[in-house]
Amino acid sequence: MPTPDFVLELRRHVGTRPLPLVGVTAVIVRGDEILLGRRSDSGRLTPITRIVDPGEEPADAAAREAEEEAGVRIDVDRLTWVHQIPRVTYENGDQSDYLDLVFACTWVSGEPEPVDGEMTEVGWFPVDEVAALLDAEMAERVRAGLTVGPARFERAR
Repeated sequence: MPTPDFVLELRRHVGTRPLPLVGVTAVIVRGDEILLGRRSDSGRLTPITRIVDPGEEPADAAAREAEEEAGVRIDVDRLTWVHQIPRVTYENGDQSDYLDLVFACTWVSGEPEPVDGEMTEVGWFPVDEVAALLDAEMAERVRAGLTVGPARFERAR
């Protein structure tokens, strides 16, 4: 996955120190199916995820990424979960702290296909089979995206 230019510019100033970033997860539903893709960098099966660009509204980032990564248009319906992902340390030593915003989304149009190379495959999966296909972190994001009600906010214990 290519690193966004603004992150590369920030890295020139902060080096490998922890960089706080905002990410979005789009849990996209069509009937009783969820859109998932296989990431080209890790091979993980995930919903659509991405870093929010500077000045971009998070819901717009979710919709943009759905189109750029999977070729589908969506409605972003509501925020369902706000949580801090444990610090990520990459192979090159870069550290990032991601605040992830999970959105419940509805498919509008387009047949899913890997568009920009960030996914090697994308497709629809039955809702009742998804939890068994994902790692625990992504399964929790999908559960949150399917939950009806107010958004969930995590608190340090």
